[in-house]
Amino acid sequence: MYNFLQALLNVVCEMAPYLLLGFLIAGILHVFVPQKFYSNYLSRSNKFSVLWAALLGVPLPLCSCGVIPTAIGLKNEKASKGAIASFLIATPQTGIDSILATFSLMGLGFAIIRPVAALITGVCGGLLVNRLVREDDVSETAASTCQVERGSRIWRVLKYAFFDMIRDIGLRLVIGLVVAALIQVVVPDEFFLSFGSQPLLQMLVILIIAIPMYICSTGSIPVAAALLMKGLSPGAALVMLMAGPAVNLASILVVHKSMGRRFTSVYLLTIVGFSILFGLLLNASGLELFTAQSQDACCMDVAAMPSPFKLLCASVLTLLIIHALTMKLFSRFTKKTVAPDAVVYRVEDMHCSHCEAAVVRAVENVPGVNSAKASASANTLTIKGSASEEAVRAAVEGIGYTFKGRI
Repeated sequence: MYNFLQALLNVVCEMAPYLLLGFLIAGILHVFVPQKFYSNYLSRSNKFSVLWAALLGVPLPLCSCGVIPTAIGLKNEKASKGAIASFLIATPQTGIDSILATFSLMGLGFAIIRPVAALITGVCGGLLVNRLVREDDVSETAASTCQVERGSRIWRVLKYAFFDMIRDIGLRLVIGLVVAALIQVVVPDEFFLSFGSQPLLQMLVILIIAIPMYICSTGSIPVAAALLMKGLSPGAALVMLMAGPAVNLASILVVHKSMGRRFTSVYLLTIVGFSILFGLLLNASGLELFTAQSQDACCMDVAAMPSPFKLLCASVLTLLIIHALTMKLFSRFTKKTVAPDAVVYRVEDMHCSHCEAAVVRAVENVPGVNSAKASASANTLTIKGSASEEAVRAAVEGIGYTFKGRI
């Protein structure tokens, strides 16, 4: 138990300063870069819109569920199908917070190749979709307006960075950190060296494990770093960092429903194919470089006490996670007073604040809706106004969520 707690402390201390900085930068991007900025560059069905979609998506801190309503919103702004695919593929693989966290645990090599691989994969996937998927194969969704956030910009930056984002990914980040510490303590050293002569088998095993999982780009880092310490090849670790955050079973179903079968097939095959390709290239061209950098970054001396600055950052991050998850738990079990003129519906498949915002934007455009509020933790949608249930159902299901009717 002592070794487990020491390993957990070391991993948290290594990641905490970079995570806090990454969250802050993500909050600045969220508040100061308007949604229209993205849609303005993605409206043309050509190679440049595909490139812009990947370039704009790489630094955004969106998970595989949060990126889907955002991509559908871009579609409503008349973005091309290739740009949508590029955005869907590149964005969840990385983000400004996960790039910094990757550097903290796995070294500069992985911090560079991860966003580069996401960018190339997104561009290639978008070009394939432009060539193989007809525009009419992608189902239409209702247009939506943008939700207006209240409060000063500084407050909105801090709230999004240190509450909304942590509420969204906090539980998955904690799970990733705990699993990483368990791997360091329980799994024998150089366990994966038994697969050393079969690196492709390692990658296939990682794909089978990672694709169904619901893991964010940040939560995948400590797990990949811990497996790397136990003998997993750098290429297989890269496969986990690419495929795990990019897709999961829930996102596959939503993309299929919203974008169509052919779009989904190209989307999945691109992620799987390019993650294996980059993994093989990494194993063939940079084994010593990437292994050395990652070992230096993540193989801390378990007996050494982290620096006071890292301990302070880890304490702040821990308190923020506890606060965000406690508030999320209370919102799920606290009985809220509903206004007499409000109607509460059950909406499933919402996982984060981006999902909530997408649902609110969709229903606020329905005639008769005066105001709307969604809760991912409680799976509820509260609406004031005279809109019919069928109209609300059409708006919610039109962006890929499951509508269960009145509560």
